Amino acid sequence: MEEEVNIDVLQDLYLKNPTETALGRSILKHSIVMIEEIGLEHFTFKKLAAQISSTEASIYRYFENKHLLLVYLSNWYWEYMMLNIRREVALANTPAEKLSAAIISILFSAERNVNIDYIDEDILHRIMISQADKVYRIQEVSSENKQGFFLAYKRVVICIGEIILQIDPAFPFARILASTLMEMPQQHLYYAKNLPSLTDLAYKDENSHHLKVVMENLAFSWLSAYHKAKTMG
Repeated sequence: MEEEVNIDVLQDLYLKNPTETALGRSILKHSIVMIEEIGLEHFTFKKLAAQISSTEASIYRYFENKHLLLVYLSNWYWEYMMLNIRREVALANTPAEKLSAAIISILFSAERNVNIDYIDEDILHRIMISQADKVYRIQEVSSENKQGFFLAYKRVVICIGEIILQIDPAFPFARILASTLMEMPQQHLYYAKNLPSLTDLAYKDENSHHLKVVMENLAFSWLSAYHKAKTMG
């Protein structure tokens, strides 16, 4: 049996905590399915209300708009990933093993947790691949950043960066490497589905497993090359 998972999402993202009521959990569950099926552009609270046999007004009691709902779901995903990273890293012995464990957690946080019936992690993962640019690549990114909307994402990047520095405390690009590792799966899994000529993963059956190899190779090769260059001169 999977252990119980408690995810704390930034309170400023919602008007009423959706996890505390049956209606709120239904909003989360069905919005994930609908956004994945029709995209954020065509998703509306009116359509969601019809799907869950409720009213638009009731949904607006939980979320101010669909953008904040998407940011909420993204934060939930990042917090869930952070839990997975901490759990897997705690089982590793060396810094290199910890980095590999973190990479695995980035890639496989989509695995379904049976104790969370209102979030389908697999579908949410696909939303993050297809809709992530609508979370923080927007005109209001600076103001939303000041409000802390992306703290969960930053915590993951900082955590991975700290693991990288355990391998080489002098490595000056830890957060660049960490954020690159975070972005790579979204970018190339999106390419594989929609723009296959831009990636070598397009015709691979096990894309995540191939990405694991690529991400580990990138991380450890970069660290090794920097160490070698520093040693030589």
